[in-house]
Amino acid sequence: MASKKIKSALISVFYKDNLDSLVKKLHANGVKIYSTGGTQSFIEGLGVPVIAVEDLTGYPSILGGRVKTLHPNVFGGILNRRENTSDQAEIAQYNIPEIDLVIVDLYPFEETVASGAEKQAIIEKIDIGGVSLIRAAAKNHKDVVILASKEQYGVLEGILDAKAGATDIEDRFKFAGEAFDITSHYDTAIYRWFAGDDITGFKHSIRTSQTLRYGENPHQAGTFHGDLNAMFDKLNGKELSYNNLLDVDAAVGLIDEFTDTTYAILKHNNACGIATAKTGKEAYLKALASDPISAFGGVIITNTKVDKATAEELHKLFFEVLIATEYDQDALDLLKEKKNRILLLRKPVAFAKKQFKTLLNGVIEQDVDLKTETLADFKTVTNRQPTDAEKRAMLFANKLVKHTKSNAIIFATEDHMISSGVGQTSRVDALNQAVEKAKAFGFSLEGAVMA
Repeated sequence: MASKKIKSALISVFYKDNLDSLVKKLHANGVKIYSTGGTQSFIEGLGVPVIAVEDLTGYPSILGGRVKTLHPNVFGGILNRRENTSDQAEIAQYNIPEIDLVIVDLYPFEETVASGAEKQAIIEKIDIGGVSLIRAAAKNHKDVVILASKEQYGVLEGILDAKAGATDIEDRFKFAGEAFDITSHYDTAIYRWFAGDDITGFKHSIRTSQTLRYGENPHQAGTFHGDLNAMFDKLNGKELSYNNLLDVDAAVGLIDEFTDTTYAILKHNNACGIATAKTGKEAYLKALASDPISAFGGVIITNTKVDKATAEELHKLFFEVLIATEYDQDALDLLKEKKNRILLLRKPVAFAKKQFKTLLNGVIEQDVDLKTETLADFKTVTNRQPTDAEKRAMLFANKLVKHTKSNAIIFATEDHMISSGVGQTSRVDALNQAVEKAKAFGFSLEGAVMA
């Protein structure tokens, strides 16, 4: 039958969040519940009858909890095919009860690695029984429901309410697919930890995705694979587009080169203005002056708090995205007056150290360029030695040209990009472009440095 009532469940989870409501729902529907260890104690604490897995297997938990559910009485109850007469004869012969629902999550392997735990502690968080239960239930989804994540509890509750305690094959198939998504991600994380830097092939797993309005152009579909919520709080505005994300990524890479109060304005992944100053307002106005035309519709980023004085200047410009580490409330209130204006609060999270690009029938990979050159990396090859101010200007300009598409030319002082030539097939053309832009916006190049 495509539609099946749940009559029995095996529940063994590491995280108990949101489990109580589902357990009570199952009990109200007359479902027999089997469980282990801490989960069993949790269910008993709800006043719900529960049968210990040890009573089902005839064996206690052994090896310090490493073996609890790995037993034919458990897996036979999950994997038996209800319409297969041979399977039914065998489970009857060995008195194995059927299990219609498996609720299992996995030990927090990735979280343990991220915590800096010792090797043995990490190994102990490699789940064996949980993965086996998930795979068994998902394989036999024709007859069994598998929940491998606490985010699914409410979904199943809704299905049981709507279908009188039953599920359809479509429901079970969907849960099974999600289960294999979880186990494949888990196995990839374990492999990458064991492999370290000696990874064979392209083995990466990102479970979180969001569909974008479109890709680079409206006729292209677009998707972001990753968790933007881990990097930013979106305080206002529409959803980020494919092109927004490219600019946001470029903006973050650029601003992280600077520790002084800095504002940068980007368009098509290149800075059209950047400056450092004593105040945010001064830095923003200096950055805007470099190319106020290109700044229209751009992405703005700062490494300082956005205050009311700066917000009043920002508010005069149409821009797509503003990224900051902090906002004063009165500044935020003003900037939110434009409902589509995207305001992002950046979180202190480490960004990827690898870059990937698909091409031909594969992917190329490289380390992110995290090198920031110092004066020790510079060698003077002329008779005239640069002044201290010129050295500081060269450091500033060198940071900018690193984040500018080749062929690129940057004219700058020690705290301000005067102009740029970007993405030209000829360095001469890039130079001419930078010179003409400086003239167009009223800047003299006398005393400037070039990178």
